[in-house]
Amino acid sequence: MGEFHDLNVWQKAHELTIDVYRVTALFPKQEMYGLVSQMRRCAVSVGSNTAEGKGRRGDVEFGRFIQIASGSLTELEYQLLLSKDLKYLPESDYHAMNARLAEINRMLVSLQQKVKPARSGANN
Repeated sequence: MGEFHDLNVWQKAHELTIDVYRVTALFPKQEMYGLVSQMRRCAVSVGSNTAEGKGRRGDVEFGRFIQIASGSLTELEYQLLLSKDLKYLPESDYHAMNARLAEINRMLVSLQQKVKPARSGANN
């Protein structure tokens, strides 16, 4: 097995996290401990949980960490929408980041399917 940084989904999540830091640096200062902090935590959580799950080496645990990463990604999806609607995030950045977020989501779903433990027996 490779390391977490060899995973394409982790690489994409890392790039998205850097973008979240870049765009939130321009948000109003009063949002530093609110929306900015929350968005950054969610973005970091996607890559962090992917990395931690990969480090566990077991498919069941890896799958659980992928689910947590997916939840953080969904939370970030809403926060991007809110940021756009509050006019903190330009439409062009919103659409670009949302497209990348959707791609990462598809990758996480695919990875989740690959690590899902195989069931045995005829009643499946």
